[in-house]
Amino acid sequence: MIRWIGPAVIAASVIITAGTASAQEATPEPGRLQVTIIPGGATFVTEGKNAQGPSFGNYELGGAVAFNFNRFVGVEGEVNGALGLSQDLQLGGLTSNLKTPNLLSYSGNLVIYAPRYGGVVPYATGGIGSLIAFQQSEVAINDTQAFLTGDVGGGVNWYAGRWGLRGDYRFIAIGSHDDAPAFLGQATRYAHRVYGGVILNIAR
Repeated sequence: MIRWIGPAVIAASVIITAGTASAQEATPEPGRLQVTIIPGGATFVTEGKNAQGPSFGNYELGGAVAFNFNRFVGVEGEVNGALGLSQDLQLGGLTSNLKTPNLLSYSGNLVIYAPRYGGVVPYATGGIGSLIAFQQSEVAINDTQAFLTGDVGGGVNWYAGRWGLRGDYRFIAIGSHDDAPAFLGQATRYAHRVYGGVILNIAR
């Protein structure tokens, strides 16, 4: 009987240790280093002031990397591409079916996480960045243009251990400059961006 006590204690210790490690592995919250893969979303640019530039929508994809200082505060860098789509655009009082320019945006943001509810973690975010519009002769963008941007928004993360899902919304202000093409306008423009992403917690 006594000879089984040692192996039994060892086996129990292994099971308890494995269970504890598994529980720690599955903690449903943001990790220290978090990567988001964005397979799909949309960016909607609103009509410019005094109808300077039409409203339009592009397909969104990209990625983000966040470093979280603690459970509630982090910083995140994003790179997103908004792919141009053929759509009805109103230019110069006429409506034509044209392809919108491809857009590339990047930003740095502060992220504030709310307390979690099970595996659900809401968050708020804001930051600055840049929007690059690539040449698209159909809408008289004859060379690549860059604009300063600012964004605020938020979303919800859902975690299942080291991976999860994310839904995000941003309100984006797009700065202007005097030599901007008529399509983008020479006044501040605004955009709304929504996307769904897959989260990977690289480091806990």
